[in-house]
Amino acid sequence: MKVFLMYADRDFDEKAELGPQAEDLTNDLALDSVWNQMAQGDVFTQGVVRCAMLDILHDPDAILYRQEILQDCLNNVSVLHAFYRIAVEAIEREKHEYFGLFSHSPTTILHRSLKVMEIFVGLLKKLKQTADDSRASFVSTGFRRFFAMIDEDLSEEYFAHVEEQLQQLQFRHGIRVSAQLGQGNKGMHYVLHQSRTEHRSWLQRLTRQSPPGYSIVIAERDDQGFRALAELQDRGTNLVANALAQAVDHVLSFFVRMRTELAFYLGCINLHNELVKKGEATCFPEAVNNPSRIFTCRGLYDISLAINLPKGIVGNSVSANGKKLVFITGANQGGKSTFLRSVGLAQLMMQCGMFVGAESYHASICEQVFTHYRREEDASMTHGKFDEELHRMSQMANLLTANSLVLFNESFAATNEREGAEIARQIIEALVEKEVNVFFVTHSYTLAHGYYERKVNYALFLRAERTQEGIRTFKLLEGEPLETSYGEDLYRQIFEADNARATHKEMNNSI
Repeated sequence: MKVFLMYADRDFDEKAELGPQAEDLTNDLALDSVWNQMAQGDVFTQGVVRCAMLDILHDPDAILYRQEILQDCLNNVSVLHAFYRIAVEAIEREKHEYFGLFSHSPTTILHRSLKVMEIFVGLLKKLKQTADDSRASFVSTGFRRFFAMIDEDLSEEYFAHVEEQLQQLQFRHGIRVSAQLGQGNKGMHYVLHQSRTEHRSWLQRLTRQSPPGYSIVIAERDDQGFRALAELQDRGTNLVANALAQAVDHVLSFFVRMRTELAFYLGCINLHNELVKKGEATCFPEAVNNPSRIFTCRGLYDISLAINLPKGIVGNSVSANGKKLVFITGANQGGKSTFLRSVGLAQLMMQCGMFVGAESYHASICEQVFTHYRREEDASMTHGKFDEELHRMSQMANLLTANSLVLFNESFAATNEREGAEIARQIIEALVEKEVNVFFVTHSYTLAHGYYERKVNYALFLRAERTQEGIRTFKLLEGEPLETSYGEDLYRQIFEADNARATHKEMNNSI
């Protein structure tokens, strides 16, 4: 039995090895905030959604496959929770039976496997009933295949056959084992035979004449005799115990896969519910494979910020089709880094089959996503800030492939502007030449305006809006890079506030 709710043709591996950029992406894009909201305290779910978002898809059809399933889940939340509870119950009850197992003899394994399989059969029946009651509400290819699998593998004939086999394995009429004598009169070729089913009445059984044969009666205190008998029984049931244990493992594997893959969609539902509660827009993005860069969004916002703020945040609309390089400049604290984070989040969420935080989002599929953000001073004093930035860039260059996406946030600003701008320019030129897409937040007028003056057709220039009164609207508009980032606005805001507090304190003291 296969679940196939994450991929159309294979299982999802929540323990897959992630790329070396996973830690940087987690920190720079504030992914922990998103995962915490999705998991809501469940460590298992957090591990699943982490792997899903960092191990991105590259096929538009695979992305659409998940999007359709997620849409079904959003429309049938109670059914999804019912499926998930069945899977969790199966796993937990199997663990309970395992903890009660102190012996590994075939007879004990057979007894334990019988109990677990009886539990599984009951839960499989519950799963089938839930599927039969709700299948009409599901339209995605993935769920239609899932329900078809349930119909095919969990038919009434299947349940009847399994229950009959389990009844026989109870050995209520004793165990029939045949063997041959080998060298030294040791038993060999042990074969377990099907138990005879008694259909006679009690009177017929009482008056029945037994066939000729020999019987051995073991005395009550003959421990050696009982051990010998148990050994014979273990040899006779060894094969069937192994077969039943393998069957249990197969069914358990199905429940584990179902729980794992449903955990991703439950995490998506948790995040979606939180965004809806806050009045934020979501949409299913359109992912395309296009050699020329496609990037268009309307109302794109930073989900990690939205779930941590009590009120709504400002979204941005950008059209950067055909642009391999996007410069983001403008006023300090104007929303540049927030927009950069929203781009990275949206790309990862799109390429793992999720919705994104926007009114609409249409983008090309990227091979990989990288971030190069400014870091704090190295506490070990091993590297200077600029040395550390170049070292990280060198490591990233060894991993980059064509059609990757790199998000730079005030990179190469730890040296003087002229040198930093020249180094950044050379790096950008090399990346663009290798078909790598770049979003670059910078305060370097020399760098950004140098590209603007050259009027390169592959670059787009966005500027954080500031009103004449110095108010940040957190909107990004197309515009020429400016020489100033309006740091004096922050200076006045901070120092005037400090002066006002000091004056207020002096007045209180004088009073």
